[in-house]
Amino acid sequence: MAEMLAQVSIIIPVAGGETAHERLLDDLKGLECEIILSSEGSRAKSLNKGAAKASQPFLWFLHADSRVSAENIAALAQAIENYAQVLHYFDLAYEEGGLPALNAWGANIRTRVFGLPYGDQGFCLSKAVFDDIGGYPENAPYGEDLLFVRLAKQSGITLNRVPSKLLTSARKYQQHGWLKLTVLRQWQMLKLMGQKL
Repeated sequence: MAEMLAQVSIIIPVAGGETAHERLLDDLKGLECEIILSSEGSRAKSLNKGAAKASQPFLWFLHADSRVSAENIAALAQAIENYAQVLHYFDLAYEEGGLPALNAWGANIRTRVFGLPYGDQGFCLSKAVFDDIGGYPENAPYGEDLLFVRLAKQSGITLNRVPSKLLTSARKYQQHGWLKLTVLRQWQMLKLMGQKL
């Protein structure tokens, strides 16, 4: 496992003034892998710039408010070893539980039925495959992760579900209201699915 993770660059986009990534960095302490914090004004640019700086053959994109467990790491290392040239993603779970747990359940169903994981599900893929896809679309005002998945599928890249739940924070649902944000996310998804690539 250690040898496999030594080939991984972890890329974390960080918005100005954000501190959520500090807990994630604590989770990653002791790992023999490259960690890149990237802040370039937009999430897509941060992800792409982070990937450009990466020195390892595999890229693992994590949101700043993700939490990583030993189980996540072991499962990902095994997935990379078994399937090198695919787009790996995790099942989603929220730390806080409550109503956002319904969103996590829906996200996992959506992913399994339609093959549409989002970025908070911890994308991991080889740098070569990332470059072939062309990176995250920087002209998208939102939903760069969904558009990236669509581009990957158009390029013939297989998606692989890592059998482990990646925790993230439901703070945005708390800040904006559960119903309001849920409706907004569904509307954005439908709009993006109709967008030509």
